[in-house]
Amino acid sequence: MSASIFDDKASQPGEDQLRKVLAASAEYWGALKTFLEDKYAPITTEWKFYGKKSGWLLKVLRRKRNLFFFIPQDGYFQITFVFGDRAVEAVEKSDLPENLKSTLRNAKKYMEGRGLQLEVRCAADLEHVKKLVEIKIKN
Repeated sequence: MSASIFDDKASQPGEDQLRKVLAASAEYWGALKTFLEDKYAPITTEWKFYGKKSGWLLKVLRRKRNLFFFIPQDGYFQITFVFGDRAVEAVEKSDLPENLKSTLRNAKKYMEGRGLQLEVRCAADLEHVKKLVEIKIKN
């Protein structure tokens, strides 16, 4: 099974498909896109197929900088960040929940940084993502 619900390389997801798959959580995806455009434009997105194991992921960028990967699931979505050392330190000092801090702190460190993946299923999850976007952009 792939990370994304969209795993057919020959069929890049469209907006209608995405809304249908996300169901009620499409509202949160729309709110996140509005937040990004209102506060951090220009934002660009690129669908990428990284292989059968990953499926189709949406790469979200500010100018040329990768902010996060959006991974559609059945009824919700995941956001995957990669944070450098300064951003990890900023997350540690933030008011984000301890479980997120701990997950990031214990993530394997790669040359690009440490990865953090969140499921977005409710408004509180979306607020955490917004804070993490702000930390990523500032650091």
